[in-house]
Amino acid sequence: MEINIKHLNHTFNHQAEPIRTLEDISFHIESGTFTAIVGPSGCGKSTLLRLLAGLLQPTCGSILIDSALPEQIAANKQISWMAQSPALLPWFTVYKNIELARQINPQNHNGSTARSLLEMMDLQDFAEAYPHQLSGGMQQRAALARTLSLAPRLWLMDEPFASLDALTREELGRDVLRLWSEYRPTVVWVTHNIHEAVLLADQVVVLSRRPARILNQFEITLQRPRTELQPGYQTAVQKIRSALGIPA
Repeated sequence: MEINIKHLNHTFNHQAEPIRTLEDISFHIESGTFTAIVGPSGCGKSTLLRLLAGLLQPTCGSILIDSALPEQIAANKQISWMAQSPALLPWFTVYKNIELARQINPQNHNGSTARSLLEMMDLQDFAEAYPHQLSGGMQQRAALARTLSLAPRLWLMDEPFASLDALTREELGRDVLRLWSEYRPTVVWVTHNIHEAVLLADQVVVLSRRPARILNQFEITLQRPRTELQPGYQTAVQKIRSALGIPA
């Protein structure tokens, strides 16, 4: 899904004082690409995702997804959302969590069965387990399987692995890239982790402190799979750090 954002502004009208979160945001995302959004905590990254999901309406400016409004794309069940919490229903098994999503949106699933999706995420031995019986990484794998079951064309990812340890986070990042390469959705990935952005993304959009403006945009052309020892990797990291004003 192609995304065009033009002169986007958003203000929360609280009783005490309006809070400007986004100011004159404009950028383009090619269909089937992976874009990372980085910026200081509280700058408005999650607000931007909510606008893309059609959960909020911009104060001014526009967002078009395949020439349609976000709420129209959301109504067609073409958008998935993943956050730090996997949001699995605790009273259902892993299998039933995935199967329920397919039952709610039967017109959108990709033809895979819940069992095959669990196998794809290496969770076949935990189909009858409940979410509390899984590690944090396994819960996020189950959430990824649920996302795949609906075959969405746009994935909005709000720091989905931020609460996990570094090794699990890196492993799940590889899983996401494998799945993205196979299904080619458009991915918008919010992260505080610059290394994660460079490892995963085709494009990195760097936001300022609130109200967020675009400080810079970087195309990441390094060949995949990427490693920190790859020529050009550290240069890309340093460019993003410099844009954010982080000392070398």
